[in-house]
Amino acid sequence: MTDVQTGPEAETAADQPARAGVVKSRRVVLVGAGALGAGCLLTACGTSATGGGGSNGANGGDYSNDPAPAGSKGAEAGGTGSTSDNDASGGGATLAQVADIPEGGGIIKGDYVITQPAAGKYKAFSKVCTHAGCDVSKVDGGVIVCPCHGSTFSMEDGSPVSGPAKQPLPEKKVTVDGDNIVSA
Repeated sequence: MTDVQTGPEAETAADQPARAGVVKSRRVVLVGAGALGAGCLLTACGTSATGGGGSNGANGGDYSNDPAPAGSKGAEAGGTGSTSDNDASGGGATLAQVADIPEGGGIIKGDYVITQPAAGKYKAFSKVCTHAGCDVSKVDGGVIVCPCHGSTFSMEDGSPVSGPAKQPLPEKKVTVDGDNIVSA
């Protein structure tokens, strides 16, 4: 049952003065609840900065846009990080085969661009452009090319050659071990 007041002291809603902080409508409460629910849904659908089972690179790779400080031991390069990626001699992870890297050119494999600027000299760089986080697409004419905004980088040291990128591609030290190019 509802308690209804009758008598001269009962006021109608129209007679009551507006009070600050009093919600006049259920609509306001429902709109607020809907906004809160939408905010929670958007937060739940966002990406995790920690990689919680996913990846932490800009475009889905394991490369981090926030690398560890120089001299610290960061994530190993290439593949899944399993021991099958490592060679039997105890070197680093195998990134590519020597025969796959053309002299004066390069390939994109895994999270890296691997180049051979001169015969027998191999370099590896992150494939993530330092301008806007796009993946570079090819090595052509002595430069590493990013298709998003036209940045190009030197295949010898990863430094920007043209375009909006101002920072070089991060380098990964590599060595040759038999027929493999491995992380140093």
